[in-house]
Amino acid sequence: MEASPPGKVNWYNNMLNNDRIIESHKQCVKQGLSPDYLPVYTECCSGAELEAKRSQNREAIEVIGFFVDKFLSSVAGDPFFIAISDHEGYILEFKGDSSIIATVRQLGIVEGLRFSEEIGTNAVDLCIRSNGPIQLIGEDHFHKALHQLACYTTPIYNKDNGQLLATLSLMTGIQFNHPHLLALLCTIVDSIERELLLRRNNTQLQILNQVLLKTNYYGVVITDALGTIIDTNDIGAAILGKDKDWKDSCLGTSVFERSRIAPYFEQVISSREPCVGIEVALQVGNLQRYYMLDVVPIYDNEHQLTRVVGSLRDITEMKTTEELLRNTEKLVFAGQIAVSIAHEIRNPMTTVKGMLQLSSKTTNPHYYNLMMSELERMNAIVGEFLILGRPQAIQYKDEQCSILLQEVLSVFEMQLEMNGIQIHCDTQERKTIRCDRDQVKQVILNILKNAMEALPFGGEIRIQLDEVEGFQRMRFADNGVGMTDEVLQRIGQPFHTTRRDGNGLGMMIVDKIVSSHNGRLVISSELEVGTTVEVWFPCV
Repeated sequence: MEASPPGKVNWYNNMLNNDRIIESHKQCVKQGLSPDYLPVYTECCSGAELEAKRSQNREAIEVIGFFVDKFLSSVAGDPFFIAISDHEGYILEFKGDSSIIATVRQLGIVEGLRFSEEIGTNAVDLCIRSNGPIQLIGEDHFHKALHQLACYTTPIYNKDNGQLLATLSLMTGIQFNHPHLLALLCTIVDSIERELLLRRNNTQLQILNQVLLKTNYYGVVITDALGTIIDTNDIGAAILGKDKDWKDSCLGTSVFERSRIAPYFEQVISSREPCVGIEVALQVGNLQRYYMLDVVPIYDNEHQLTRVVGSLRDITEMKTTEELLRNTEKLVFAGQIAVSIAHEIRNPMTTVKGMLQLSSKTTNPHYYNLMMSELERMNAIVGEFLILGRPQAIQYKDEQCSILLQEVLSVFEMQLEMNGIQIHCDTQERKTIRCDRDQVKQVILNILKNAMEALPFGGEIRIQLDEVEGFQRMRFADNGVGMTDEVLQRIGQPFHTTRRDGNGLGMMIVDKIVSSHNGRLVISSELEVGTTVEVWFPCV
C-alpha cells in the first residue's frame, strides 16, 4: 500500500482536531456554559492528595522536568508555560516563564486542579479522551477569556504496556503560536518515553544483577549463545576455579572446558530448553561438595538466544543431613528388632545352654567347651542389641575418666598380654565428667576390642587422657592394619563390618552413647599405619 504524502497526513490530523473541537463546543452549549465568563473549576484535590499523586508519579515528573528544563533554557525570555498532568487530568506541576505562570494563576488554574469536560473545551481533557496530541489556538477555546492563548497537549505513555502515564501541556500567547510547536512537544514526549523505558530496564537489570551476580547463596555462570563465559560472580569463580584470580582469567573462555557442567550448557544451547534440578559433585579445593545446577536460556525480543545462565546452589549440608537421616532410620530399625531378637533368641538359647550343662558329663570336653563358647558369644551379641534397642536406666554422676579406664583395662589385661599387645597409658590430665559410668565403660570396652582385633599379630595401643577446649579427651591409637577411606566413611553404620563374625553394632553403640553425653567421636585411620579414635566428653 502506497504511503500518503506528509501534507495529506497533516490535513487529515487537522480535520480530526477540528472535529473534536466542534464537538466539544456543542457539549459546552448543552451543559449551559457561557463563553463570556471564565471557566469554573469544580474539581481540585487537597494538599495531601496532591502530594500523594506527585509521589506516585515521582519518576515521571523527574524525567519530564529534565527535558522540559532543557527546552525552556533554549527559549529563555519567551513566554512559555508548561504543565505536567497525571493520567486523570490533575495538574501536578508548573514550569516556565514567571509572568505567564502568574497570568495562569489569575485565571484560577493552580496545582491540583483537574481539567475535565465539565469546565469547557480544554486541551488536556481532549488529549486524554482522544488518546492523541491536541492544539487549541485562540477561538478554538470555548471561553472568550482564553482566546488570546495557544495551548498544546500530548499524551505520555508507558512503552511497556501502552498505558497512559501523564500529559504534557505547553501554553503561550497567540502571537507566539507556531505550527511546529505541537511537533516539537511530541518530540520532547518521545524522548521522555524512551528515557522512562530505559530507566525501568536499567532498574530491572540492577535487580537481576543483585539477585544473580551479587548473591552470597549460589554461584552464577553466564555465557553467550556459543558457550563463551561472559560473566560470573565470586562464588561461581570459587566453585569452578582454583584461586581468587580465576574469575578474570576465565572470562572469554568456553564453558565446554568445564567438564562437570559442560554437558548441561551444551544441551540448553542445542535444544533451547531449560535444564533444571541437576545434582553435580564438584571438587572445591581439597573437598568434594554437592550442588544443584539450573541452566536456563535467555532470549531477546526477536526470540533469539542471547545468553545462557547457570546457577549452582550448594546442597552439601542437605546431602549430609539426608545421610544422617538414613543412618537414623537404620538405627531405629535396629532398635525395633532388638527386643524381638532378645525374646526369640535368648529363651531357646537358655534352654539349650541348660540342657548342655546337664549333659556335660557325657559330652566330649572339647565339644562342650566349644559349644559353650559359641553360646556365650551369641549371648554377647544379643546383649549388644538390647543396649541399642531398649531404653536404659541412665544414672549420671561425676566420674573420673582415668578410674573408668583402669577398671576396663584390668579386665583386658590378661587377654592383651596373651595377644602380644602392649598398652602405653598417659593419664596426666585427669578430669571429672558427668556421665553414666556403665555406658562410658561400654565405650572404652568396644574401642579396645576393635583395637585388639586390628592387631592379630601383636602391636601397641597408646592411650592418652588430656583436656582440650573444656573436654576430657580420651585418645586410643593402635599401629594395626588400619582402614581405607571408604571403610572409614561407613564406620558406625548399622550392620557394616569388615570382620567375618562381626555385626557392625559396636561403633554404632559407641557413637550413640557419646552423643547422648553431648560428646564427640573423631576417628582417623591410614591403611597399614593404624587407627586413632578420640572420644570427647564435656568436663564438669
